[in-house]
Amino acid sequence: MNSKEIHRFVQRYLEATQCSILEKSPYHFKVKLSPAADRELTNRHYYWSFIDRVNETPQTMSFLFVTDDDKYNELVESTPVVEPVAKTVEESSFERAYGLVPKPIARVPREHLHYGSGRLEQLFQSTQDNGSYVCLFQELSAKALHPYASRPYTVWLGVNYCVEFSSDRKREEIHSLGISLVTGHCVESFQDRLEQIKLSPRIPPNIHIAKNGIAYAKALTIAEQTIERKLKNYDYRWAEDAQGRLAEELARLASYYEPMIEHAQDDEHRENIRSIIHKREEEIRWQYEPRITVSVINCGLFHLDGID
Repeated sequence: MNSKEIHRFVQRYLEATQCSILEKSPYHFKVKLSPAADRELTNRHYYWSFIDRVNETPQTMSFLFVTDDDKYNELVESTPVVEPVAKTVEESSFERAYGLVPKPIARVPREHLHYGSGRLEQLFQSTQDNGSYVCLFQELSAKALHPYASRPYTVWLGVNYCVEFSSDRKREEIHSLGISLVTGHCVESFQDRLEQIKLSPRIPPNIHIAKNGIAYAKALTIAEQTIERKLKNYDYRWAEDAQGRLAEELARLASYYEPMIEHAQDDEHRENIRSIIHKREEEIRWQYEPRITVSVINCGLFHLDGID
């Protein structure tokens, strides 16, 4: 993800969680978190348990989320600094006489959100936990809708998969599949199709939903079989190379510890060395053994125009 994509994602997250955006530019957001976002992002479990017990109004935190650090620093340097107006002697005397205490300046932590940062990963995780499933309807323009006719909509099960190829190196792929619950037809790059249309959580007028021909479980099975067929046609020379590096590492480990076993002082010392070898072998296998992990990022039901 580049900085623009991160910026769009952060804005959508803040709007979806109803945070108050106090200040923004193409490179940053200064926000006061909503209670829901504060619970997700600040890890203040003790504070929120206290608020829940006493039923008090919470004081949520504010953050400065910077999505492009260099450009934001240039923006700050080019902005003229406004010096605070000095108080007169009379104003200061008045405040002292009536015991007025200046309010403390609220601390606003600054977070640079870039791909790989902990805070952005926290936003991803929050999105995945709270927005894994959606139910949306395609919105049509007013010209496309006839006031006395009803248009058929097809229900699609959309699933986004993350396929992770890992050994001592790692690669990820995103596969977006859509399965028509009317015909069972499966299409790839379904997310691209969704991004070209307007979706809404509310059902539009003058439409009717076509009857499903297959169950959700059957549609999910079709998606899994499609992913499995794709993976079978991949080139797996990377796995063979990883197995070769694994064998080299195990041989190097053995060449280092075997002389130590031969010259061990007693059986107890020899057993200790063997336990170390066993532990190191497990670590090396975990690091080098090739494996493929398929996980669902999110999914949803999408009601789209037409019968497919």
